[in-house]
Amino acid sequence: MSLYERLNEGAAAPGGTTAGGQPSTRNRNLDELRHRIHGALIEELGPILYDKRLSEEELRRKVTEALQAALAQERTPISAAEKNQVIQDVSDDILGYGPIDKLLRDDDVSEVMCNGPDRIFVEKSGKLTLADVTFVDELHLRRIIDKIVAQVGRRIDESSPLCDARLPDGSRVNAVISPLAIGGPFLTIRKFAADPLHIDDLIRFGTLSVHAARFLQACIVGKLNVIVSGGTGTGKTTTLNVLSSFIPDDERIITVEDAKELQLNQEHVLSLETRPANIEGKGEITIRDLVKNTLRMRPDRIVVGECRSGEALDMLQAMNTGHDGSLTTLHANNPRDSLSRLETLVLMAGYDLPVRAIREQISSAVDCIVQLQRLRDGTRRITHITEVAGMEGDIITLQDIFLFDFSAGVDDKGRFLGQLKPTGVRPKFAEKLSDNGIRLSPEMFAPTTGGEQAAPKGRRRR
Repeated sequence: MSLYERLNEGAAAPGGTTAGGQPSTRNRNLDELRHRIHGALIEELGPILYDKRLSEEELRRKVTEALQAALAQERTPISAAEKNQVIQDVSDDILGYGPIDKLLRDDDVSEVMCNGPDRIFVEKSGKLTLADVTFVDELHLRRIIDKIVAQVGRRIDESSPLCDARLPDGSRVNAVISPLAIGGPFLTIRKFAADPLHIDDLIRFGTLSVHAARFLQACIVGKLNVIVSGGTGTGKTTTLNVLSSFIPDDERIITVEDAKELQLNQEHVLSLETRPANIEGKGEITIRDLVKNTLRMRPDRIVVGECRSGEALDMLQAMNTGHDGSLTTLHANNPRDSLSRLETLVLMAGYDLPVRAIREQISSAVDCIVQLQRLRDGTRRITHITEVAGMEGDIITLQDIFLFDFSAGVDDKGRFLGQLKPTGVRPKFAEKLSDNGIRLSPEMFAPTTGGEQAAPKGRRRR
């Protein structure tokens, strides 16, 4: 049991007593000791904690030495195990993120959700479980939130109680505090692997088949405009990152995101990030502002982390004015819904455009939609790869090139047995790819293909 758990023992009992009705004096003493040591350490080390010249190992060694020296002068009687735990907990508070530090270091954990200081959930293999750690109190959780937010130059307070941020490794962070968070603060961290996933990883996970992977590689290299669509937590950003790895090295790529998450390994990548308004409500830079600016930066490819407002219009304009091969994501439940949502987002730009004009822009700009879904077994799968075929009257026509086979059923553990299979339809944009020197083999679209060939080679971390 960690110190954080011991400090919270008996918290549910009235008057701060233990389950047996006795005051948890030892817990309070340990709590006071930890806070006293923490304050003394901050005062003693001061600027050293922010010295960029020190490596992480050197900084941790200095903190541990100072902790041991401070504990040696304490008269509070504690056992050796408790002493080690105090050292671990205080160093995690100073150097890391408190009790959730070990969860962030766990490679099996993909998401950490703090529903207040004493209820922390994690996602493992697509399933939610209650973690065995807690914060001491709301103030403790708030200190960790402030630390995360300050690292990326943002702020969170009563005037701005919502904040999107990121950890140094690129993991996405969302924080909500009082007065919006009842029973909070709330902290949600979606982890990103230190070594990004590659196309062969997605094939191994069953997210897509080998032939579908080769098809998407051809679409990216052939400079088709692709939208990655799906619900929350379906893996859109991960898929966008994998698809972006197919972009050739000799192209100039500009990424636009709310908080930087994409991890591209090409040599010529420029990353832009939005900026919230300052305390006076001025200085905000939106995704739309950044997308407009990218057009003046001579991009070969524009990659927008997510379209969620009027920037969709600027993205479509870019796709229609020579910036082929652009990529973005948006929230939608199926390919048809993604087009409807795109129409709505374009209207949010503030222009009273006719619906037909918007649909003509979409059908002309977008070539392919990749639809993701998180299935009930916790796995994330590509369920549709769909071509935007053109217009018939006022309706945008779609045709599915690959579909997930739900008819295969599930195994004894409830895991879906199906995979992404070709429908037998050859896309119309195959001619456009052929003009760019990319030939799609007929067996790629044969409905009986099983996907036994080797996976396409994605770009590896250097």
